[in-house]
Amino acid sequence: MGEGYAAVLPANAWNWVAVWRRNLLAWKKVALVTILGNLADPIIYLFGLGFGLGMIVGRVDGTSYIAFLATGMVATSAMTAGTFETIYATFARMHTQRTWEAILCTQLTLGDIVLGELAWAATKACLAGIAIAVVAATLGYATWPAILYALPAIALTGLAFASLAMVVIALAPSHDYFVFYQTLVLTPMLLLCGAIFPATQLPDAVQQVGHFLPLAHSIDLIRPAMLGRPAGSVGLHIGALCAYAILPLFLSVVLFRRRLMR
Repeated sequence: MGEGYAAVLPANAWNWVAVWRRNLLAWKKVALVTILGNLADPIIYLFGLGFGLGMIVGRVDGTSYIAFLATGMVATSAMTAGTFETIYATFARMHTQRTWEAILCTQLTLGDIVLGELAWAATKACLAGIAIAVVAATLGYATWPAILYALPAIALTGLAFASLAMVVIALAPSHDYFVFYQTLVLTPMLLLCGAIFPATQLPDAVQQVGHFLPLAHSIDLIRPAMLGRPAGSVGLHIGALCAYAILPLFLSVVLFRRRLMR
């Protein structure tokens, strides 16, 4: 029993770096295409809704609508990039390509692999979030120092959503099941958490649900940082995102052990 649990725990504090570096070297071959792909969806929202609805809506929460939307798109990009890297690329390495099985023949444990994959997904989320933040700053909808202020929240957002997605791929038999996660989990969060419009416009009961969702905590950290405003309940938001990052991590490791080591 003890040996079984030792096999799923990280062997040490640094082994995960090998998995992260392996993914980095593979990604460098398609880096430009991947970055452009991560930019496409939020840029469409930013310009389509920002300039289109912005002319009608005017100012929102004391700022222009496009600036309001841009800050929401930074958090959304981190959510999307962290999730998609996990449910597609990580799932392929685990299930289709069987890269994990090869790695497990080395000194690395299952815990090392999962940590490395999470760190890599968080890295991809950072790149996606920063890219949108750079576009917003270039257009004058945020200040350049704001990107540095928002960076820790962007990274934590990517880590939280990658950890949640790890549970999904630990349970999913194939890629076909991921559409349910996107439709039933990610899309409602986009609409309930204040990314596109203020959550205060929703009914009270729906607002209460939104307060518990990870994207809401991410937006409440990133938006004030990018708009140069003080953020409220910072400890609560950071603690919630940490919980979303840590608890699913342990659950996914247990599920992966049952899946890969039976």
